[in-house]
Amino acid sequence: MNRRVFVTGGAHGIGRGIVETFSEVGDRVAFCDINAELGNEVAQKCGAIFFEVDVRDKECLENCINTLLNKWGDIDIIVNNVGISKFSPITETTIEDFEDVINVNLRSAFITSHMLAKHRSRIGNTNPYGRIINLCSTRYLQSEEGSEAYAASKGGIWSMTHALAVSLAQYNITVNCIAPGWINVNENEIIRPEDNEFHLSGRVGTVYDVARTCLFLCDENNNFINGQCITIDGGVTKKMIYPE
Repeated sequence: MNRRVFVTGGAHGIGRGIVETFSEVGDRVAFCDINAELGNEVAQKCGAIFFEVDVRDKECLENCINTLLNKWGDIDIIVNNVGISKFSPITETTIEDFEDVINVNLRSAFITSHMLAKHRSRIGNTNPYGRIINLCSTRYLQSEEGSEAYAASKGGIWSMTHALAVSLAQYNITVNCIAPGWINVNENEIIRPEDNEFHLSGRVGTVYDVARTCLFLCDENNNFINGQCITIDGGVTKKMIYPE
């Protein structure tokens, strides 16, 4: 396909699955991560370009994007995948903890989207194709104790997604988000039979469930899906659960 794809947080977990999947269909893929060892490993395996970037660092992230724009001329797809979680009792959560989660999960997605918008504005309406996919979470609508920062960041992702969809329509860019539920991102995680049975689909999710949805949203014929949040959770959010 040879589309130009950039993924944040692409060295492991869902991000790695996305990098692998787009590389396998023939796209040019670049990604960033703070883990240089894993990043270089994935880049070598997939033939992708790796940037060691901490997305908290605005200038570093912007330099990464500018390097790709200079190299490729444009970016067709951005997947804002990077995310951290810091769950702690609200009485023990510091303002700095809260800000850190927001900066990694939400602000970084705005930075990449903002830069692509400015670039498209400069070059004119010359690229008829564009996609931004933001990784949300089912926690934007479901919470547990001590998850304020993460919930706020993912709620912000969903709200920013539909705002960006409106703002970027003039540049032929659709913007959607994906809200995963329980995705097994650790090969060493022990999945019990009851964990699989908890899902209507009969299993815990994999990173490739998310990656395949990214591919679907990026199909050039699917530009009528815009400003939406697609939940990938094996049906869990549709279950009515009562205390035993």
